[in-house]
Amino acid sequence: MNNVIICGSKIIVTGLQSEPSMTTMPPSASSTEAASDVPAHVARAAASLARFITRHPRLVVLTGAGVSTDSGIPDYRDGDGAWKRPPPMNHQSFMSSHAARQRYWARALVGFRALSEARPGASHRGLALLERLDHIDTLITQNVDGLHQRAGNRRVIDLHGRAEIVRCMSCDARRMRHDLHAELAARNPRWLDVEARIGPDGDADLEHDFGTFQVPDCARCGRGIWKPDVVFFGDRVPEARVTAARAAVSRGDALLVVGSSLMVYSGYRFARQAAAEGKPLACLNLGHTRADALYDLKLEAPIGATLEALAIHLDA
Repeated sequence: MNNVIICGSKIIVTGLQSEPSMTTMPPSASSTEAASDVPAHVARAAASLARFITRHPRLVVLTGAGVSTDSGIPDYRDGDGAWKRPPPMNHQSFMSSHAARQRYWARALVGFRALSEARPGASHRGLALLERLDHIDTLITQNVDGLHQRAGNRRVIDLHGRAEIVRCMSCDARRMRHDLHAELAARNPRWLDVEARIGPDGDADLEHDFGTFQVPDCARCGRGIWKPDVVFFGDRVPEARVTAARAAVSRGDALLVVGSSLMVYSGYRFARQAAAEGKPLACLNLGHTRADALYDLKLEAPIGATLEALAIHLDA
């Protein structure tokens, strides 16, 4: 059985199999009215989240990699918040090492196709519907795939940037990433047939001799390094985005974290801010998060299915 567990003032809904206990809350009437093909634990999680949103209508949502896994984009961490794979490229290595840039762009030439071809999943569609129903004031995403906008969300802060744009680190010129990839493919045609397991954010699990891989410099200034317009590990989130996100959290009635372990401080800070300002916090995520002690409502259930069921509750 899947339980809704009350711990003090906090409520935790889990998808774990366990026997009924004294702390199990019976399903609400709205849960029992859910569609028959919705699993019971998903219906209960959706009903609990619907009640939270109804009480706090000006909602700020903070999303992470877990909302895009149904779209075929792998995430970085497991249910305990530990790395599933070696940490991604960091800013200092990328900027200081030509060899690191060769490795990055060779792997991206293979792996980015999966990111560029990804389509919004159930999680994205559910959150887009919540915005259309006027339940979301602002959506802050740590993802760089642009899938929230493609699903229909309009009030989005791309905290870590957008992967489909590249920027010259010397003259600030910008170009679409598919244009750069076309140039990389023309210079390195033998890499087009390489197959590898796809990693997060357009990476690929590829280990070769990258020494001959040709990476062009910026044509406008003649010397600049092309870098995806995203925040790498060790980089800083642009202050304008941080300011906008902080203002949104202060303006909102509550914060909902979806699909993020918040192990990275750039996202975790907003949970801390909301708690410091006395805002209610809820989380829909499979597994441990850095902010578990801060949540008033922690839901462990499939994200896409729960958001679809939630939208049905709120649209009724």
